[in-house]
Amino acid sequence: MVSPGLIIFAVLAVFIVVVLIKTAVVVPQRMEFIVERLGKYSKTLGAGFHILVPFLDRVAYRRSLKEVVIDVQSQTCITADNISIAVDGVLYMQVMDSKKSAYGIDNYEIAAAQLAQTSLRSVIGKIELDKTFEERDTLNQQIVAAIDAAATNWGIKVLRYEIKDLTPPQTVMQAMESQMKAVREKRAAIATSEGDRD
Repeated sequence: MVSPGLIIFAVLAVFIVVVLIKTAVVVPQRMEFIVERLGKYSKTLGAGFHILVPFLDRVAYRRSLKEVVIDVQSQTCITADNISIAVDGVLYMQVMDSKKSAYGIDNYEIAAAQLAQTSLRSVIGKIELDKTFEERDTLNQQIVAAIDAAATNWGIKVLRYEIKDLTPPQTVMQAMESQMKAVREKRAAIATSEGDRD
């Protein structure tokens, strides 16, 4: 038969282990943990070792302070000259305020990607097809400015937006190729006639 002292010791040892697991928190470098006490925001923990109040404190959110890359899905946008093009891109952002990113919005990554898509449609709708290829940098800057204005309330900073691919419909591509071919043939004819004249 097991002695009552040994049972009490085993229960006490298990209790101490549970308390230690609940109270000791190690936060990795470039991370922040949001701690809630009884369901309410208590504090933000930076990198290092921390002790929490057992059974009252809990880590509610874990935020990485590293730069995050989000793939923005391809979508159809209509240019100012009524040509639809498929556009996809990449969004680079970083959490600047862990508390705002946890309590300011439910999922900041999805929200930023959706805002990038709507901003892209708006910006592309203001310019003609020919200029979309020429003004990629300007488009990227306008999209970053639009997203960043809303994202400050979410505690994130949008660093960059890059358009990966602009794909017009096949018929438009064929027309553009025909136009370029005609321009090259015209230049060749001009060069030939100038050569003959000289």
